[in-house]
Amino acid sequence: MKVLVAVKRVIDANVKVRVKADGTGVETANVKMAMNPFCEIAVEEAVRMKEAGTATEVVAVACGPASSQETIRTALAMGADRGIHVQTDVELQPLAVAKLLKAVIAKEQPGLVITGKQAIDDDSNQTGQMLAGLLGWPQGTFASKLTIEGGKLRVKREVDGGLETEILNLPALVTTDLRLNEPRYASLPNIMKAKKKPIEAVTPEALGVDPSPRLKVLKVVEPAKRKAGAKVKSVAELVDKLRNEAKVI
Repeated sequence: MKVLVAVKRVIDANVKVRVKADGTGVETANVKMAMNPFCEIAVEEAVRMKEAGTATEVVAVACGPASSQETIRTALAMGADRGIHVQTDVELQPLAVAKLLKAVIAKEQPGLVITGKQAIDDDSNQTGQMLAGLLGWPQGTFASKLTIEGGKLRVKREVDGGLETEILNLPALVTTDLRLNEPRYASLPNIMKAKKKPIEAVTPEALGVDPSPRLKVLKVVEPAKRKAGAKVKSVAELVDKLRNEAKVI
């Protein structure tokens, strides 16, 4: 079974995000970038499936500018077999990414698609669900455990009330949650080997997809800073402040 994994290049999770002075977006110039953490979990799960003999090939796909190839190389160093880069400088939104991935899937015909449940830059949590809808495939979101039994995919997922288990027919789509696994660090030998693994470059035009944004960002602002807390001397004073200042009771 071929497994296709979508990966995204985002600002490193350890970097403090700064808003541009003109409010048009966040500052990315000279900022450390990395693979989206949930995408790392998706790659790790696909590689583990290959190591267990469940998957025969792992294909990493990224959509975005030329710099996105770095993210694909990271996936290859983790154990993916080859990469596909849908190269475009257009600002991609979830629906456009889903359409691009659908076109790639139509060509690759994987038995399973794994994506992160969300990206830490826009936190949309939409691409996986949109892609499953466009494909007409069963989906298991927020997966915390995956197993294949009898030609079907068993997905344990986290919901508000606890854990839920779904049995999906293949081909299927899964989005990963934090508890699914702990991604490995790519070793130096694997990083060197990744440089020789193939990355196929395609364009949205070649895939027959228009990635133009459907939503327009008017302005980006930093969240308001929290006011310092205050100590009170009695319960009566606390109740008074909650009632008359905070107006929550």
